[in-house]
Amino acid sequence: MKKLTLFFVAFIFIGMQCFAGPYDLIKKAGTSKEYPTADYLIVLDETTVDVQETGLSYNNMHKIYKVLTVNGAKMLNHLTFDYDPLSAFIEIKEVKIYRNNGSVEIISPDKIYDYPAPARAIYWGARQKMVDLGRLEPGDGIEVSLFKKGFTYALLYDEGQPDDSKYIPPMRGQFYDIIEYWYSQPVLKKVYEVKVPNTKELHYKFFHDEADIYTQNLGDKTLYRFTKEKMMPPKREPGMVAFSDVAPKLLLTTTAEWEDKSKWFFGVNEDFGSFESTPAIDKKVAEILKGAKDEMDSISRLNHWVADNIRYSGISMGEGEGYTLHTGDMTFTDRCGVCKDKAGMLITMLRAAGFKSYAAMTMAGSRIEDIPADQFNHSVTVVQKRSGEYMLLDPTWVPFVREEWSSAEQQQNYLMGLPEGADLMITDISAPENHPLKITGTSTLLDNGTLEGSIEVTADGQTDASLRGMFTRDLKANWNKALEYELRNISEDIEILEMSYSDPYGHMEGPIKITFKYRIPDYAVITDKEIIFTPVVASNIFKRAQAHLYTNTAAEKKEFPFRDRCSRLIELNEIITLPAFADVIHLTSQDDIDGSAASFSGKYVIENNQLKLSEKIAIKKRIFEAEEWPNYKSVVEAQQKFANEKVILSR
Repeated sequence: MKKLTLFFVAFIFIGMQCFAGPYDLIKKAGTSKEYPTADYLIVLDETTVDVQETGLSYNNMHKIYKVLTVNGAKMLNHLTFDYDPLSAFIEIKEVKIYRNNGSVEIISPDKIYDYPAPARAIYWGARQKMVDLGRLEPGDGIEVSLFKKGFTYALLYDEGQPDDSKYIPPMRGQFYDIIEYWYSQPVLKKVYEVKVPNTKELHYKFFHDEADIYTQNLGDKTLYRFTKEKMMPPKREPGMVAFSDVAPKLLLTTTAEWEDKSKWFFGVNEDFGSFESTPAIDKKVAEILKGAKDEMDSISRLNHWVADNIRYSGISMGEGEGYTLHTGDMTFTDRCGVCKDKAGMLITMLRAAGFKSYAAMTMAGSRIEDIPADQFNHSVTVVQKRSGEYMLLDPTWVPFVREEWSSAEQQQNYLMGLPEGADLMITDISAPENHPLKITGTSTLLDNGTLEGSIEVTADGQTDASLRGMFTRDLKANWNKALEYELRNISEDIEILEMSYSDPYGHMEGPIKITFKYRIPDYAVITDKEIIFTPVVASNIFKRAQAHLYTNTAAEKKEFPFRDRCSRLIELNEIITLPAFADVIHLTSQDDIDGSAASFSGKYVIENNQLKLSEKIAIKKRIFEAEEWPNYKSVVEAQQKFANEKVILSR
């Protein structure tokens, strides 16, 4: 009995020694006192990657968390890991909970679940593995060890291939990785270590901060280790660009030049036959182009047919779920697909019409850094005009939009897949004049405070898309109600006497035009001494087409670049016939503003018993530098000033 007891004590002692490393790290990590705004800590996040000659990588990941608050316990009571079984494999090797009372719990495998990932619009068979940790308490620690192989995007594979071959990256023989060094909670230490065969040259860069970098020759491979400690969550500002544009991150690739990636993207789709036409497609192209006036008319007709007639919906269609575009025949038959399918359908049709057309890759929502790692989430079309000029088309972003390429994608990087190769490029700024919104009103203010008048609204480009969307995103039976709802932003008491609007689906026939006549009882406050009101056109009507008006301008300065939806030009004009009045008590005034981000001019003029309003606002681009904030802010506030300050006249 004594020997058994001694053996049991020795077993506990040895076990405590095994747990001493993680347990000690968790114990010394800190508490809410040191991190008052944090719910938990990432004590350690380390990844070791072993790259093979094929580009296949084996990843061993090790993470340690510490719960600081009750809310943190709720946030960590389950851990989720995403993967696509067509291209990646994940094995959760071990999960331990280090209780704050000193005990250790090893999570049973039956607490690890594998299930289809929640999906919307794209159903490609992505899955998640979840670990159910149960109840946690502040002070508890979690240690997770897992193994992963594969890559993010699925390409082509054959069920008869050796098991690991489907995990080889699409650009065979090449390796890339993108490692984010920002989190929603503090990170005490993050280590990324990769071993790369000496037959490959690794290109890497750490962005927006610095890391400790260590390299070591291991014989047939070279080890690279990137370490960063004590990272706090990045600040968040309203309207700021994507975190990946400003927060620390590491990019690595063995691809030397963008031209190499461009040629590969061209070749992999040509080899697959993504853009081969069929008699049915040829017939449809001839039908679409019947009566086409010129080259641009032909391009536009095909672009908008694909945009309007191929529904955005992604389902697993076998081969071609990543960088390989599904065949035009498949997309034409199914009449649906994701961005790459819509792009591929358009390429197929353009080629059937005799144009030279290719696929391109881009990143919607954030910048692509100038290192050839795969920083893409969107596919578009490029067509070569007879002049030799390449033109971008995006059938995904222009359904019922008059543009060929959505200007909501201006200042966006892209890479064309060309036979001769191409460098990384960026889309031009679209001039505000391409996206006008003109609101013109004529009204009469009666002695009893009733306002009667008419308003005409015209728009083009992205402002056209914003207005047209209130119809095309709803049932036809609700179109009148949609416009009525918009007009009730002026006043709940508005009486709409007449209204008309362009055919919402006739976007290629011309810019949208909306007209209406109205009456608003008791719109103005009229007393024995004063007349008080806001001109309707100045009151921020059709705000949906003026994204800048949603901007929070409270901050005096910004640390990060910020963005709007699109450049735009706003012209507001109204003539109001006034009741008898004696003098002007208050009319809003504002000096003209002009800068690299935006401009404003506006004034009131009274002539012949009429009040004339004129405002002109230009938002000059989509993405702005932090130092442009004062200019942008002043323009938004100037327009809001005209909307918020009342016209006051004496009687």
